[in-house]
Amino acid sequence: MRTGLSDHELRRFLDESYLATLATLRNDGSVLLSPVWYEWQDDGFNVVIEADDIKSRQLQRDPRATVIVAEQRPPYRSVEVRGIATLARNAAVPALLRRIAIRYLGETEGNRYADGMAEFHGEWLRLTPGRLRSWDYADTELPEPA
Repeated sequence: MRTGLSDHELRRFLDESYLATLATLRNDGSVLLSPVWYEWQDDGFNVVIEADDIKSRQLQRDPRATVIVAEQRPPYRSVEVRGIATLARNAAVPALLRRIAIRYLGETEGNRYADGMAEFHGEWLRLTPGRLRSWDYADTELPEPA
């Protein structure tokens, strides 16, 4: 396993539209894992979540969070970011939601999706690395997937 992807490799990987997994902490200390769309910008993750949903309430109580993005095919690149999440409800949320929707769905469908979310009350979750780990298996001989 090769660790520590270069900045260029990291940015190129995170520019892909993989689903990320957001980990937040429940009241009892167990972890809630949630698939999320994201954008990587200014060395951190931007995610839109519903205002006052369980993830938002958990992060308001305990802002520690982890986001992991993992490739499903060789070389199985992966990035994990742990840090303190910040939440914001502001005028930038609709534009962020639109950008992320276009990133995942393309221009036409992304705009259609964002237009349909006009009544959505979202929050901007920002997670910058307190700790960033990255790895792949580019230097490991792996069997071909079935």
